[in-house]
Amino acid sequence: MKKILGYLVIAQTALTLGACSSDSITTEAKYPTGAARDGTDANDIYAKPDSIFGEGGLFGSSKRDKEDGQSAIGVNSFLWRAALDTVSFMPLASADPFGGVILTDWYTTAENTNERLKVNVFILSRQLRSDGLRVRVFKQELQNGKWVDVDVADQTALQLEDTILTRARQLRVASN
Repeated sequence: MKKILGYLVIAQTALTLGACSSDSITTEAKYPTGAARDGTDANDIYAKPDSIFGEGGLFGSSKRDKEDGQSAIGVNSFLWRAALDTVSFMPLASADPFGGVILTDWYTTAENTNERLKVNVFILSRQLRSDGLRVRVFKQELQNGKWVDVDVADQTALQLEDTILTRARQLRVASN
């Protein structure tokens, strides 16, 4: 009985392995290069088929999106990282990568304890563009034991925007 069971196991294994082999499968693996790697060759077996959802697929992740810094966070990833880098010296109150909103808490320098700043950064675009970013700066001064709102020069917010955009461009260049 054990001998027959052993022959059945060997026969089943041979049939299973035999079913795996096929003439259409080549034994040599080839890494796609050139046009085949880009998926532009019509005869290429590595080319991706067209999607019914369009070029970017169901969730819009095309090659162009990656080059523009788009990712799963909902806003331009270069602007997002650059904004976080720029306000990293301030305590964060909130950071929403899907909505593109960074809110800092009040920040006071050791040199001037009678003045504090707060920054709100809004990333409005999925592209790395100057109009896809807004920065608001708030300033308060301590007067008679109470914090009082003080006007901030418009140039301050523009300088922060320029700093974020410059850092975003640096990140984009570094990623390529």
